[in-house]
Amino acid sequence: MTKFLTSVALAAGLMAAGSANAYVVFSGVDNNGNAGAQVAPTNSSAAETNFKNNLVGVGTENFETRAGGAPLALDFGAAGVATLNGAGSVATNTAGNTNGAGRYSVPGGTRYWEVNAGGGNPFQVDFSASLAAFGFYGIDLGDFGGTLTLELSKGGVVVGSQVVTTAAQNVADGSVLYFGLIASNAAEEFDRVRFLSTVGSGDVFAFDSFTIGTKEQIRQLPEPASLALVAGSLLGLGLVRRRRA
Repeated sequence: MTKFLTSVALAAGLMAAGSANAYVVFSGVDNNGNAGAQVAPTNSSAAETNFKNNLVGVGTENFETRAGGAPLALDFGAAGVATLNGAGSVATNTAGNTNGAGRYSVPGGTRYWEVNAGGGNPFQVDFSASLAAFGFYGIDLGDFGGTLTLELSKGGVVVGSQVVTTAAQNVADGSVLYFGLIASNAAEEFDRVRFLSTVGSGDVFAFDSFTIGTKEQIRQLPEPASLALVAGSLLGLGLVRRRRA
């Protein structure tokens, strides 16, 4: 019986560790490879839907009523103010077309935030509140190769980082991705997100339709299914053994 209790405790500990030490990530990519044509955001849109299904009462900024450059402060109501910093600015494309270099608004629309990931003045978003959720569309990311990483910090201290899955370089022109993350505990909350690229000159892309949320705007996230099954099986086995004893 002691071994059984130890096993259940270990499984429970693994469940807690699995849910407490990692952001929950939502990601989808639509390959393209043509800088002059848009691609249907099938996979990226599905990732956005899955991300938002875990949130309630959040806002999304699509830049359709915006103009000008950084810094750009955006009011998200209960989630506070998000300020876009770096050398970015609002850019446009004609409906149904790209800007000629693979960048365009998603989903639909004709305005987006054009900015550089990495380089000498990397893109970052600063928040007035402590956040637990962040999601965005990235268009034309990865055509310079390299790796894109989101660095998350709070009060100037880095609390985590996430590598963003992008299209392979040969199909990255005009590609669309959606990337969302949700903190699984208070230690993972953040008030700044920096976009860092291993490409020395950076990677110019379209940033659009981004969503933020506080911990109060997150629905309860499920435990990792595999660990829950392990714990449940061990519990059932222990009950059977106790009855036999």
